Amino acid sequence: MTTQSTLFFETDNLIEGKTVKLTYNGTLAQNGANEIYVHFGFGLLWNNLQEIKLDKVDDHFETEITLTSCEDINFCFRDENNNWDNNDTKNYSAPITKEEVTVVKLENTAIEVPRLKKSYLIAKKIKIAFYKTISFLSKAFTGEWKKKKVENN
Repeated sequence: MTTQSTLFFETDNLIEGKTVKLTYNGTLAQNGANEIYVHFGFGLLWNNLQEIKLDKVDDHFETEITLTSCEDINFCFRDENNNWDNNDTKNYSAPITKEEVTVVKLENTAIEVPRLKKSYLIAKKIKIAFYKTISFLSKAFTGEWKKKKVENN
């Protein structure tokens, strides 16, 4: 009776620079291993070779791996007794893709508002002051401003 290795990543696309979760429930886990390690490297020559202990979660083992800038990741597994699961000597491999970055040029959409000239602003203030003076003087001559003060008290 042969047991089938079961392993998967949490995502369909492995993207360089990202961290992904690897879940393993293969031959070593099915044979009762207490500790399992993933032995992995990047590219054909297994660059940046590392080994990480997987965490036991229920009936499987899992860990997180940060993917480097390379075409693929190669990996295999071993237990605490140095028993290996290397996909029948072929090792496991998964392609790594580059993250696509889209550059969008935004056009200047700001609405330009013409600035008011100082002479216009000064003239506007003079007009307002003139109207307030005229309305005050007309109320002062007719006595309306006294009536309002008396009514308020």
